[in-house]
Amino acid sequence: MADEATLPSEAQGEQIAPVPRISLQAFCETSELAGIIAEAAEDRRMDKAHVRVQMGGAPAAVEAYRTAPTPNVVILETTGRKGEILGHLDELADVCDATTKVIVIGQVNDIVLYREMMARGVSDYMMGPTGVLDIIRTVSGLYASDGAKPVGRTIAIIGAKGGVGASTIAHNLAWAISKDIGTDTCIADMDLAFGTGGLDFNQDPPQGMADAVFSPDRVDTAFVDRLLSRCSDNLSLLAAPATLERVYDLGPEAFDSVIDILKATVPSIVLDMPHAWTGWTKRALATADDILVVAAPDLANLRNAKNIIDLLRASRPNDAAPRYMLNQTGVAKRPEIKPADFAKALESEPVAVIPFEPQLFGTAANNGQMLAEMEPGHRVSQQFTDLALAMTGRHDTRKARAGLLGPLAPILEKLPFRKKA
Repeated sequence: MADEATLPSEAQGEQIAPVPRISLQAFCETSELAGIIAEAAEDRRMDKAHVRVQMGGAPAAVEAYRTAPTPNVVILETTGRKGEILGHLDELADVCDATTKVIVIGQVNDIVLYREMMARGVSDYMMGPTGVLDIIRTVSGLYASDGAKPVGRTIAIIGAKGGVGASTIAHNLAWAISKDIGTDTCIADMDLAFGTGGLDFNQDPPQGMADAVFSPDRVDTAFVDRLLSRCSDNLSLLAAPATLERVYDLGPEAFDSVIDILKATVPSIVLDMPHAWTGWTKRALATADDILVVAAPDLANLRNAKNIIDLLRASRPNDAAPRYMLNQTGVAKRPEIKPADFAKALESEPVAVIPFEPQLFGTAANNGQMLAEMEPGHRVSQQFTDLALAMTGRHDTRKARAGLLGPLAPILEKLPFRKKA
């Protein structure tokens, strides 16, 4: 199992914005770089880009564009010296459209060369060797406007099996992110037929997720903002209709536009996924920034969790592996698979283990409240705070603040003004 030092930079918290719908052509001189760009093209952040990789370097690009229009982005690999590189760029300028962005990947470390390339209109110069995330980061950066806010980060939560409480986990996690961390958060209830977001937050909005999904041509920031239901100062809900008047046979890209809008306007988005396996659920999971699988401690959950995690690991090689947690543990007289056995089978530790507390969870659900609203001091409420910190890559600063007093804390507690307070 990889430790933190070996994880991709994106897995350690770096945010790379998805690349927009562009055409990109790369002209490589080495098979190594051709392979890296081909691998980058398969990454979830390059999903909308149309990428073509060719050999031959800058000369091949010049020849190709004599009779064909240039794409949005051209990547050129060159192993030549300074004069040769600049000569190729001058030739390319004669056949290249003015709007085309050019990225050069070379081996020459020379600030004068860099300035001369920038003067010729090159968008970026990368020193080799480069990795997959370097390519994605550079292409993404070409389309990041100056002063633009970072895109929102999506956390997709799915149950390994029906009835394991994945929606309850999603809602309480979102509450903790918004309250304890103070980040503006949106819950997107993706279970259009049976979603419980409205019930859990005691909301009954007239519009919600279905209006966005079935009107993709109307989806923009203002439209989605009207569909949101406010749950607290920092938390909003895009509710599911939870009605059966229509069927929800949706295409793989059905939720793309609404998720893109949310990512552009909200720092943290929790996707409450239904327990189903369709084209759009697979796509939503594969393209999420973080994934949390909720499982109960039995064999079917173990099998399903392993299948989900293994598939997503394989399809997201440049991201951290999906995380999982155990819910509803410690049911009296029920044989259970221990967390250590789960960890051995899934090759990672659970990010949380939530005990079976039917009175607590049942009362909160019936009241339309989150656990931290009803029992803020309960140990399970603290577990959701810890889970929020883990899923967002934050550190708990509360203990550090208390620790600033160090050995003086017991003395200060005895002072008169402390007693009056």
